[in-house]
Amino acid sequence: MYQVYIRSFMDSDGDGVGDMVGIRQRLPYLADLGVDAVWITPFYRSPMADHGYDVADYREVDPLFGGLDDFDRMLEEAHRLGLRVIVDIVPNHTSSEHDWFQEAISDPGSMMRDRFIFRDGRPGGQPPNNWTSVFGGPAWTREPNGSQYYLHLFAPEQPDLNWRNPVVNEEFASILRFWLDRGVDGFRIDVAHGLFKDAELRDNPVRDGLTVVAGTQYHSLEEKHSWDQPEVLEVYRDWRRHLDEYPGERMMVGEVFLFDQRRVARYVGPERLHQAFNFAFAGSRFRADHLQYNVVEGLRLMGEAGAPPTWVLSNHDLTRHATRFGGGARGRARGRAVTLMVMALPGSPYIYQGEEIGAEQVDVPPERRQDPIFARSEGAVVGRDGCRTPMPWSPEAPGFGFTTGKPWLPFAPDAATRNISRQLADPASQLNWYRRVLRLRRETFAGAQGELAWLDGDRHLIAFRRRAPGGEVLCALNTSRQARRMTVRETRVLVSSKPGVEAAGGTLTLPPETCAWLS
Repeated sequence: MYQVYIRSFMDSDGDGVGDMVGIRQRLPYLADLGVDAVWITPFYRSPMADHGYDVADYREVDPLFGGLDDFDRMLEEAHRLGLRVIVDIVPNHTSSEHDWFQEAISDPGSMMRDRFIFRDGRPGGQPPNNWTSVFGGPAWTREPNGSQYYLHLFAPEQPDLNWRNPVVNEEFASILRFWLDRGVDGFRIDVAHGLFKDAELRDNPVRDGLTVVAGTQYHSLEEKHSWDQPEVLEVYRDWRRHLDEYPGERMMVGEVFLFDQRRVARYVGPERLHQAFNFAFAGSRFRADHLQYNVVEGLRLMGEAGAPPTWVLSNHDLTRHATRFGGGARGRARGRAVTLMVMALPGSPYIYQGEEIGAEQVDVPPERRQDPIFARSEGAVVGRDGCRTPMPWSPEAPGFGFTTGKPWLPFAPDAATRNISRQLADPASQLNWYRRVLRLRRETFAGAQGELAWLDGDRHLIAFRRRAPGGEVLCALNTSRQARRMTVRETRVLVSSKPGVEAAGGTLTLPPETCAWLS
């Protein structure tokens, strides 16, 4: 799976923002890269308070990105190239400019009010409870020209829907069918663990020993009553039935942003979501014990639930993993090592645009930052702009092949040297390494089952054998700063994340912070 952050992938009309035509123009690149499917972030009509995750109309493409005809042509081209297309769906909240919400706040007697969560405040003008927004500050805003508060677990421009009203579920079933009828292959579900809230809207308990983090109160509360309510699982049973009515394979992957993999596993299975992102793995440090624990738990729990695991290192909300793993050449080398391990695992790796060229987090100047988290925290939180900067396709400044205008966010400082065209021309580049690994993964593991045999090693090594149609493959990862040796029966190195791997005389020698496959 390859994630396209539409605003930053490819701009076809020179306005500095990526669009549908731009995606279509670059689909051959993705097909050549070797991915199977493309997940596209929200492109629906939106005032862009949260860059598309505030949806005003779920059945229209925002003019910033083109139109429905542009979407249809992009989808047709993707299918022609053998790529499947997954679109984002945002069911936890709408935009405050959605017709439903506009009617709800303009008419206190409107039935639309019950499609959102309005409540009277507490005595003294306090919000209805102590819930806080992910973006900072209270999760309640007093409605304009009214006496009640409305709930928004994100920005005030993103009012939460009331999923206890069956009309909401009916509307989203219709939205799913609208896009399935157009031919999409599935959905990535934003805030999939949200939707239902505690029926009594009780206060969230305060975490023991924790204080305010980065200028917000969000992390000082346990989200016991605001997220992950049992009723949400019934929604995905309904949605699964809708998808199963369509021919071919259609799928759903949930952004279940929980770090307890046991709770995440409740969301997947033959009658629920097909997949859910493994954020516990995404949060792993570059240590063998951290990585192996999260892999073993992911494989076990997803296997028990009857769903394939997912492996995510970066996305549009996370600091890019090359930076998390130390930055610079070392961070990129560590990232390649973990990526190679991931590619040997059963399940679905998700690649975020730019990973394949070693993109790092960009330090966006404060005056250029656009993330609402940055604005609402009054600068106490840097925000997510640094992982969302535009893709550099060529070395020519100022647009680097992405745009002929001014980009909505600045490019990485190394865009002139770290870009697609230069790396395509360099056989030793990270991009060409990704292409080789993806091709080898398909050739090696096509038709393989998920059986792994873990090997004993020292505390710096992760090693396992995986059965494949052509024979077993050994994957070994050394996370230490020194070379490590282990006894093996394999003699041929198929691919490695760095040069210098040796397998001779029954001994495998792995350079520092290196992964390799052997047969």
